[in-house]
Amino acid sequence: MTDELSIRIERSFTAITPESWSKLSGTSPNGGTLAYNPFVSHAFLSSLEESGSATAQTGWMGHHLLLETDKGELIGALPGYLKNHSQGEYVFDHGWADAFQRAGGRYYPKLQCSIPFTPATGPRLLVAEGLQRLPIQHAIAESLKEVVRRLGVSSAHITFVPEDEIGIFEGEDYLHRTDQQFHFINEGYANHEEFLETLASRKRKALRKERRTALENGISIDWLTGSDLTERIWDQFFAFYMDTGGRKWGRPYLTRKFYSLIGERMPDDILLVMAKRNGRYIAGAINFIGGDTLYGRHWGCVEDHPFLHFEVCYHQAIDFALEKGLKRVEAGAQGEHKLARGYLPVTTHSAHFVAHAGLRRAIADYLERERDDIEHMNEILTEHSPFRKGERQQED
Repeated sequence: MTDELSIRIERSFTAITPESWSKLSGTSPNGGTLAYNPFVSHAFLSSLEESGSATAQTGWMGHHLLLETDKGELIGALPGYLKNHSQGEYVFDHGWADAFQRAGGRYYPKLQCSIPFTPATGPRLLVAEGLQRLPIQHAIAESLKEVVRRLGVSSAHITFVPEDEIGIFEGEDYLHRTDQQFHFINEGYANHEEFLETLASRKRKALRKERRTALENGISIDWLTGSDLTERIWDQFFAFYMDTGGRKWGRPYLTRKFYSLIGERMPDDILLVMAKRNGRYIAGAINFIGGDTLYGRHWGCVEDHPFLHFEVCYHQAIDFALEKGLKRVEAGAQGEHKLARGYLPVTTHSAHFVAHAGLRRAIADYLERERDDIEHMNEILTEHSPFRKGERQQED
């Protein structure tokens, strides 16, 4: 860092102007060096806070790192939160916390540098367009370690980091962790049928039957985006979200107000895939539209029908991506059932700075073995993909 730059911690995202934030690469849909990622947009992050979804009261106290010039110009950033739990992160460190606390340490609070409730890879070391990225990214990663020391917290965790940023964190002495997701990669298919032709015959026939079965009983599918996203639609989708979220997590993370805010601020970045029967919507999934990627997030229903979940969440997402020329579909965390539907195993990355030397050594040893396990599992799963032999290779 030079004398002209300084790091500042901002606790309220609403104190950051949309104009200054939109100058950071990857945060604006208007083009730039990086493909637009809706989850690092000002609209998404401010909506999480203003809706009461990610706040100090829910255990997500804003600690956003801002790199500024002496004139107060924002040239780099890393969204972050001070946390007293490990919920809503999708990269699990509960075991680390338990082990450290049994040994007499204090794991919480910790710094979590990620997008709350969002297991999607995207830029973390944000840099203003037109500037040299590497020096600023290293400055942010180095400064984060100093913030950990000054706050006296146990650690900092940067999750769902792009592969091209992991080397920066490793160069600053962070630990590297890997995990697994399943993504659909668009190889330039003209439509879903052309994609299906790349599958083994038995798999292709099974998916065609699955799609037909899902739409039996008079079910139809609507794609809703932009001005389609009315408050009435959000009421219906929120009922789906509450039903599924209540069963999976006990308490859903996102508030009803959150959906109103994103519907107002970023409607063209949202796709609702809604299933209708007898004149009413019975199920739906929310997706976010990036510069080159469709990000699948939540699903819910009020009626159970065979294979409807797969149709709404996975097949329709592929249809939309192919129609819009998007390069990939990221269908959220985990789920080996996605493999049979053309979603291949992909390695995800996170970086971790652990202040306590003993805990750091123990975690480092664990992560080395975990990385080997993830790599081996990806190889095995790729061998069992539905594609004809030689059609596809594993995506890293």
